[in-house]
Amino acid sequence: MERTMGRPMKYVVVTGGVVSGLGKGVTASSIGVVLKACGLRVTSIKIDPYLNTDAGTMSPFEHGEVFVLDDGGEVDLDLGNYERFLDVTLTRDNNITTGKIYQSVIDKERRGDYLGKTVQVVPHITDAIKDWIGSVSSIPVDGNDGPADVCVIELGGTVGDIESMPFIEALRQLSFSVGKDNFCLIHVSLVPVIGVVGEQKTKPTQHSVRELRALGLTPNLLTCRSAQPLGTSTKEKLSQFCHVPVENILNIHDVPNLWHIPLLLRNQNAHEAILKQLNCVSIATPPDLVGWTKMAELYDNLTGTVKIAMVGKYTGLTDSYLSVVKALLHACVACFLKPSIEWIAASDLEDESARTTPEVHNAAWESLKSCSCILVPGGFGDRGVPGMILAAKYARENKIPYLGICLGMQISVIEFSRFVLDLERANSDEFDSATPYPVVIFMPEGSKTHMGSTMRLGSRRTFFKDADCLASKLYQNSSFVDERHRHRYEVNPDFVNRLEAAGLKFVGSDESGKRMEILELKDHPYYVGVQFHPEFKSRPGKPSALFLGLILAATGKLQAYLGRLPDDTANFRIELLKIEA
Repeated sequence: MERTMGRPMKYVVVTGGVVSGLGKGVTASSIGVVLKACGLRVTSIKIDPYLNTDAGTMSPFEHGEVFVLDDGGEVDLDLGNYERFLDVTLTRDNNITTGKIYQSVIDKERRGDYLGKTVQVVPHITDAIKDWIGSVSSIPVDGNDGPADVCVIELGGTVGDIESMPFIEALRQLSFSVGKDNFCLIHVSLVPVIGVVGEQKTKPTQHSVRELRALGLTPNLLTCRSAQPLGTSTKEKLSQFCHVPVENILNIHDVPNLWHIPLLLRNQNAHEAILKQLNCVSIATPPDLVGWTKMAELYDNLTGTVKIAMVGKYTGLTDSYLSVVKALLHACVACFLKPSIEWIAASDLEDESARTTPEVHNAAWESLKSCSCILVPGGFGDRGVPGMILAAKYARENKIPYLGICLGMQISVIEFSRFVLDLERANSDEFDSATPYPVVIFMPEGSKTHMGSTMRLGSRRTFFKDADCLASKLYQNSSFVDERHRHRYEVNPDFVNRLEAAGLKFVGSDESGKRMEILELKDHPYYVGVQFHPEFKSRPGKPSALFLGLILAATGKLQAYLGRLPDDTANFRIELLKIEA
């Protein structure tokens, strides 16, 4: 549906209360899905109130994974949810942080743009926030021309946090300036059950809404998180004390999988309430969520599983590898399987662990050996590297399907250099600057002193050097592929010939031929390493080619799939069905 020129942008703002981690990102993404299903074009903005300019220097333990966009933006993982759910391509400016806003205002002050005025939070910071929202919301993200119809804005954190106050005030001003027909506020809150009685408690939500209203914002809809569906009396009580109509109180209770959430919202007529608030009923169509329904039901009915070893550094927090987990899910569902991920801390595989914690060491190796495939994801620093090398060695020697991503590719090069080329001290410059065999080196254009925005970032083109290689076939016999990068170190081109002569083939490189992007091992069912991050572009129903290859190899179906590879990528599930049959 084309957006009529001159029609004002409609804003749907999602805030959260009571506690963090309620799933505001998934809620905002699901609202976008439902509105998109109504024929509207949707874009998204995530506001993170922290002072960091972006998420690039934050530890995965601190804030989950760093999601990378096509333009090289290092952003909050919620933007990954938006891209996966809405199938859009966002920009770095779709992630607003306090650091970005203050930096832009201070830069203006230094240039003299404020003409000597005293620069204050109100109006200068709040104006900068509103200007940023207005500017970014008009950028098309779905491949079509012209701005979207609706911009879904998620405000990170919890209402009442000190750091989010300027954003709350800016959103209050925005609601006034754009008018009530162009602004819809949805507040996500928690309705807990306390004690054995099982009564759903509304008081936390009442207090959260009271706090929000005291700041000048009144929610149009309430989205309540709970373990079980809300009772009628609970909704009536919330309506009475929060000044929200009963029909505008939505409930997102626990569901078997996240793909049910857009359906849950649709079934509660969330789209009707939002469209009515935004005065968009006349331009919208009934929501078409047939595809989402099939996908959610397919997953619920799957019985088979495939066991995947995830050997990494940040296994204590699964959000550290959220996009990898989602890419595995997409690939497994395409193969009519559920993923069963064995989280293995790389350090537990090491010889040192055998000496200090033998039980943990033995359990880690038993877990690894019980899996049908091994995945070593990206990471920084030397912790756990010896364990990853041992995992890569085990996969190579025992012909276990292996996928190494970024650091995981470098690990496979180090392992091969040590145990096949007999370069005992082969290593990466990152881990040992004195190694006599630096098979992985620092990339020339980076900076060793500044951590932020110094990496090779964003979408880069990889050219296949061998049209007959496995990776090219998985990418539908393409001569090149565009994938997203996030790294500082790369395979040393001086060692490439020696590695290839021994059987480790570099089948993909950049346009110069000097940066190695994809490696494959001869005479192995599936041993692939990639310098880029294929997980960032995986989508439900459109899994990453290399993740799909890993799961097919783990289940013994890769050669059958390659033998009947369709020309049209949309038909690959049909081919998988034939193989299944």
